Amino acid sequence: MANASSGMSASDECKLKFMELKRKKTHRFIIFKIDEKLQQIVVEKAGGPDESYEAFASSLPEKDCRYGVYDFDFVTEDNCQKSKIFFIAWSPDTSRVKAKMLYASSKDRFRRELDGVHYELQATDPTEMDLQVIKERVN
Repeated sequence: MANASSGMSASDECKLKFMELKRKKTHRFIIFKIDEKLQQIVVEKAGGPDESYEAFASSLPEKDCRYGVYDFDFVTEDNCQKSKIFFIAWSPDTSRVKAKMLYASSKDRFRRELDGVHYELQATDPTEMDLQVIKERVN
């Protein structure tokens, strides 16, 4: 089902990889990109379960938009091991206007298809999605 505002639909692989991240913990993160030729959102990269947040952040292109999900593990004040899934809409100021518009118009519907996301961030530069920002959101 295509997104009415942008014409972009999520590939089946997007939902499959997200389920693997959420249920099986086989991925630490997933980077999604819009393939304009296919008119579809596709998986660009999936990071293994041992990958760091830095590996995720460095996988985002410096001058192009992407969507990313990151499974953040942390310990609560009660000493409980927890995990929260973050959805990050990466839209750097240096990316093309058309790309920014395409990603912005496709985001809400795509985000809803990823059932189980706990937090959402919009970032235009790396400081807006710094590891410290992630930690502050879960506390």
